[in-house]
Amino acid sequence: MSAEKARALVIRQVDFSESSRVMTLFTREFGKTGVMAKGARRLKGPFEVALDLLAEIDVVMLRKSSGGLDLLTEAKLVRRFQPAPGDLLSLYGGYYLAELLEALSVEDDPQPELYDAAVATLSELSAGRHCFAALLRFELIQLRELGQLPALEGCLECGVAFPANARIAFKVSQGGFYCPACSELQTVSHFVSEQTIHRLQALSHPEIPLAEIPLDKPRMAEARSLLTACIAQILGRKPKTLRYLPFA
Repeated sequence: MSAEKARALVIRQVDFSESSRVMTLFTREFGKTGVMAKGARRLKGPFEVALDLLAEIDVVMLRKSSGGLDLLTEAKLVRRFQPAPGDLLSLYGGYYLAELLEALSVEDDPQPELYDAAVATLSELSAGRHCFAALLRFELIQLRELGQLPALEGCLECGVAFPANARIAFKVSQGGFYCPACSELQTVSHFVSEQTIHRLQALSHPEIPLAEIPLDKPRMAEARSLLTACIAQILGRKPKTLRYLPFA
């Protein structure tokens, strides 16, 4: 086993024994990895208070060459996730992000851009700023990392841009949209406005500030329904924590 340093988010933890805990970390350097944290349950254990759910930590791990759990030897707290007071979307949005990282990422696949997006999203949630838009942006970035981002530029069939103020059909199994003329030839279950597609286009670009992307309730509801359908298509189910999110 070799010792490796990494920056990580704690995305899952389960008690293993009276003193130890099995954890899932999403690291910037190595992607998702399972670790054994011996002594993590002791009041005066070796990791102090660094191992809270969604805490960002600097870790040292003894990495196993194949299979099994890595051994966590050091953990230093960088920042703790603190949801905005009284904001349920801030609180449950963090849990939802952790579930997506756990369910939609694979072991030992470094995704530094996704890690950075997760940290940025948790920062927005903690501040209580643009929480709904921040979660949508994170989902879009994760879908892009998976190669499952819906095609947002135009009709899948004819390639034309979407007409203004039109209702646009979305086919989950094809991962894209159809203009009003082409949608007559498709079996679809989701329709969104052309304005919602433009909002999703903007949200998919992290360099555009969230404050510059207006989301009224109709656009929020359409975007939420569409991205839930995309994620459920991959998982074979809806994420469990989604039910607790306002506007979910």
